[in-house]
Amino acid sequence: MALSIPVFESLHGYRRAWLRPDVIAGLTVWAVMVPEALAYATIAGVAPVVGLYAAVPSLVLYALVGSSRHLIVGPMSATAALSAAIIAPIAGADNGRYLVLSTALAIATGIVGLLAGLIRLGFIAAFISEPVLKGFIVGLALIIIIGQVPKLLGIDKHEGNFFEQTWGIITELGHTHWRTLAIGLISLALVLALRRWLPFIPGALVAVAFGTVAVAVLGLDEKNVAIVGHIDSGLPALGLPSGVSFRDYLDLLGPAVGVLLIGFAEGLGAAKTYAAKAGYAIDPNRELLGLGAANLGAGFSSGMVVNGSLSKTAVNGGAGAKTQLSGLIVACLTLITLLFLTGLFEKLPDATLAAIVIAAVIELVDIAALRRLYRVWTHLLGSIYGKAARADFLAAMAAMLGVLFFDTLPGLLIGIGVAMLLLVYRASQPQVTRLGKEGSLWVAAERHLDAATRPDLLVVRVESGLFFANSDYVKDQIEGLCTDRTRMVVLDAETSPSIDVTAAAMLLALRDALAARRIGFAIARPIAQFGDALGSAEHGDVPIPIHSTVAAAAAALPGS
Repeated sequence: MALSIPVFESLHGYRRAWLRPDVIAGLTVWAVMVPEALAYATIAGVAPVVGLYAAVPSLVLYALVGSSRHLIVGPMSATAALSAAIIAPIAGADNGRYLVLSTALAIATGIVGLLAGLIRLGFIAAFISEPVLKGFIVGLALIIIIGQVPKLLGIDKHEGNFFEQTWGIITELGHTHWRTLAIGLISLALVLALRRWLPFIPGALVAVAFGTVAVAVLGLDEKNVAIVGHIDSGLPALGLPSGVSFRDYLDLLGPAVGVLLIGFAEGLGAAKTYAAKAGYAIDPNRELLGLGAANLGAGFSSGMVVNGSLSKTAVNGGAGAKTQLSGLIVACLTLITLLFLTGLFEKLPDATLAAIVIAAVIELVDIAALRRLYRVWTHLLGSIYGKAARADFLAAMAAMLGVLFFDTLPGLLIGIGVAMLLLVYRASQPQVTRLGKEGSLWVAAERHLDAATRPDLLVVRVESGLFFANSDYVKDQIEGLCTDRTRMVVLDAETSPSIDVTAAAMLLALRDALAARRIGFAIARPIAQFGDALGSAEHGDVPIPIHSTVAAAAAALPGS
């Protein structure tokens, strides 16, 4: 089926009532985007203005083909750090080559993203379960917050994982710069208070204005309060970066896959979070296309790698954005900033910026959601799966702790791996239920105590498909339910929608093992796939009796 790509979909059917919140959100995100883009460019090891170069085309191109009404695309810390780790060993001490290779990495990431979207690889999002995504988002939000705390305190930032950075902050507390802390705390209080009591006023804009005026009036930059500093003005050069060979692009395609995966995961998490609040759906294939187009545009504009931003999307959603018009407004304002307004942000305190980011992402540290996942447990699940009964909670915690200990990409992969492992583990130990007759129905005997059972007849169902990982377990469970008085076992196959060759061979082995104990074996209510696979496995052997109903299978027992 062809991939349909509607353009500027979030603007279809635009309502006049949306204009004011979109404009306010655009202004608010712009106030955060400019200084953040400058900061994240330095993380990538390139000139600060490169972050602004990347922001303008990425915002426009994502709005063109992306599926989220709220996602803000631009330079981000995780992909910026990954870009630096990829480019530094290749470029060495050559600063010029470092810059052009950083731009080339954005182009390579864009190509990979577009190809992934066109061939519909968005299904990989299905392997990132909601609990894993929730844990990943919580971990990422904590990483963002702890990374901003040193700016809030005016102390040196320590490198490393979340816990190493936290310990570094604790050891540096004695060096807190009180003026910086005062500016940061007042800015944070302004944003949170306005959000709580006057949500129609853009708190981030008020905080930016406060911080900038405070620095200008009180001369705080001369009193060791860190500010954004000088920003080059003007437009970037357009086109392919010079001096990058076709071989260089080929070498960057592999690393670009990792950049894309991190960007896709963070962007998808942010997009889904705000789509759920607003009641619309996200298309993973279009998210890949949007991310690919954004990176391609950033690369052709002398920019760096970009991705969907959790923190700026939180600012956008918190400011009341309704559509991607807010992102287009951010792009226009950033372009104007490059031409005329870079001086406005040179006096912005880093502490104010940190406060805005912290206020934006703190609500994404959703501990209540993790508690809800923990409470998804029953005695029945516990008796079947043990500690793995809380599989969703464990997967979420694995993703969160993976991010906190090992960084974003390893954390995401750990979360996915643990979720898949728990899925296989639970599938390998399905519930094997003994059935009893209640009226004309066969129901779980342990839940329906009035259901009639017979000592000579064992009717069971397996609440799972049958495959190689659970075949031995199922065989052992059924044999264990048989007693010295059992004369017939009937497997109700209606709840087993699939079976593989290993499981089919297991059923033949079970038939033979029961026959050695003078116990008959029959199958009732198999679906077509079940019967076909079983028939293929028998290879001319004496077939296992198959009946259309459990009652018909039970009637085959002598004396019934």
